[in-house]
Amino acid sequence: MRCGLANAAKMWYNSEKREKWKAMYRVIQVQKDLYYLGGNDRRLALFESAYPIPRGVSYNSYLLCDEKTVLFDTVDLAVSEQFFENLEHALGGRALDYVVVHHMEPDHSASFLRLMEKYPNVTVVTNGKVEQMLENYFPFSGEGVHIVKEGDTLSVGRRTLQFVFAPMVHWPEVMMTYIPEDGILFSADAFGTFGALPGSIFADEVNFERDYLDDARRYYLNIVGKYGVQVQNVLKKAAGLEIRLVCPLHGPVWREQFAWFLKKYDTWSKYLPEECGVAVFYSSVYGHTQNAAEILASRLAEHGVFTKVYDVSVTHVSDLLAEAFRFTHSVFATTTYNNGIFVSMENFLRDLKAHNFQNRKYSLIENGSWSPQAGAYMQAEFDGMKNMTRVGEKVTILSAVKEETRAALVALADEIAEDIKG
Repeated sequence: MRCGLANAAKMWYNSEKREKWKAMYRVIQVQKDLYYLGGNDRRLALFESAYPIPRGVSYNSYLLCDEKTVLFDTVDLAVSEQFFENLEHALGGRALDYVVVHHMEPDHSASFLRLMEKYPNVTVVTNGKVEQMLENYFPFSGEGVHIVKEGDTLSVGRRTLQFVFAPMVHWPEVMMTYIPEDGILFSADAFGTFGALPGSIFADEVNFERDYLDDARRYYLNIVGKYGVQVQNVLKKAAGLEIRLVCPLHGPVWREQFAWFLKKYDTWSKYLPEECGVAVFYSSVYGHTQNAAEILASRLAEHGVFTKVYDVSVTHVSDLLAEAFRFTHSVFATTTYNNGIFVSMENFLRDLKAHNFQNRKYSLIENGSWSPQAGAYMQAEFDGMKNMTRVGEKVTILSAVKEETRAALVALADEIAEDIKG
C-alpha cells in the first residue's frame, strides 16, 4: 500500500495538476518593467561560514521585462525553489533572453546550471573572468555567451545596459550594470547588507539606520573592507552616473536618500572613522583586566565621551572589527598569556591588520602576574599598521588593579578625553 501511495504521489507530481499548486512565487515590482525575484534565508547561521547572521540574509535577483527579458543574477540554493517559481511567474510565458552574471560567488551563482537547463536558449552576458569561473564551477561549455568589456552597452529595447567593472569589490571578476534611461544601478555585492528583508524590499520603507546600518557596516568592513582603494575607484565611476535606483545582491533596494549611504561607503573605503568615540576592547582570564577596562570606560563616560566596551573572547571578531573601524579611538587591554598576547586579542589584532586598519588613535593596557609582555607585542602589531597614533603611556597592571594603577587608568582616560575634545 505504501508503494501504491508513493507511485500515486509521483504520478500526481508529474501531472499537469502540479501546475495549479505553483503558488510559492513572491514577485515584487520595483518599478515599471522591473521585478524583484529574490528570497530570504533566515536559517543560515554563518554567512560564508565565517560571519554570524542572527537576522538572516537576503539573496536578491531582478528581472527586467523590456522588448527583451533580462535576468540579473541567480540566487543561493537555499532559496532556489522560490526563485524559479518567481522567475516563471514574472516571465508570464515569455522567453528568457538574457541573464547577466555580475559576480560568481555561489550565493549568487549556485542556481546558474539549473537556469541553463530550464532556459537553454538564454544568452549569458558577462565578462571574460566570469566566463572562466563559470567553466570552473559548472560543466559549462561557454556557448551562448556574450562577453562584454568596461563601458560596453547592450540594447534590450527601450533601455540600454551599460557595464561598469568593479574588480576586487570583492572578487576580481565583479562588474555592475547601469541603465541610463532609468538611472538604475545593479551593484552586485556593493551597497549590500546582512539581514533578511521584512516584507518590504525598499530601504525607505524600513528604519535602515536603526535596523540595518550595523549589519551593513559589518558586512562591508569584513567582506569588502580590505579593498578600500578598489572601492574608491568604483565610487569615482559611480560619481559620473545619474543614479536613481540601486539594486544590490543583498539587502534593501535604494530609491531614496542613497547619497546618505553612499557617504558611508566613501568614509569606510577611505579608512576614516565614522564616529567620534572610544571602543574599549579587553581580554581577561580572571576578571582583573576587565576591571581595568571598566574603570577606564567609566572615567571616559564621566567626561561625556561616547564609549563602548567589548570582551573580545565572547564577541565575534566580525563585530569587533566593525566597531574598531567605526570609532576615532580604541583601547586594547589584555593579559599576558604564554609570554605573549592572550589568544583572542592576538587574533583580533591580526584580523584588524589584515583588513588594513589605519588612521586611528589607540591606547594600551597590559596585565601580567610575573612578567607582563603583552603591551610590547601589541605595540609591534600597531607598528605594522598605517597612520596609527598612540594616546598616553601604556598602563601596566601586576595581577590586580591597585591604587597606583587605578590612578594611571584614570589619567589615561583623562588624556584620551582631552584628545577627543581637542
